[in-house]
Amino acid sequence: MAPVARLRSVVLDCPDPSELAVFYAAVAGGTPVAEDDDWVVLQVPSGPRLAFQRAPGLTPPAWPSADHDSQQFHLDFDAGGTWEEVDAAEAKVLALGARVLDREDDRTKDFRVYADPAGHPFCLCRIEQP
Repeated sequence: MAPVARLRSVVLDCPDPSELAVFYAAVAGGTPVAEDDDWVVLQVPSGPRLAFQRAPGLTPPAWPSADHDSQQFHLDFDAGGTWEEVDAAEAKVLALGARVLDREDDRTKDFRVYADPAGHPFCLCRIEQP
């Protein structure tokens, strides 16, 4: 079946689009481009376009929660094939302003969960190398 459309962007609501775009540029690469004060776009190299839209008074999603304020979605990032690489990536995202949401049993689950500076959940994943 032919697709109806092509995915253009994943858009995250946030209080400060420029600040969150700079955070994700440091995590995934690319250069943020502000189209105006309320909309910033980040073309991730070899990945999707992320966009950041101003949402004053945003209430960050709760993680984990089955209630109305649940995470709704999250982003997964490949952080390497070894725990040393994941540890190094964790140190970098924490220095950029992320905070840990879940590291319980991370070595069995092969991922760790964080919140970005606006409170959106994302994961650093250890990817098995072939």
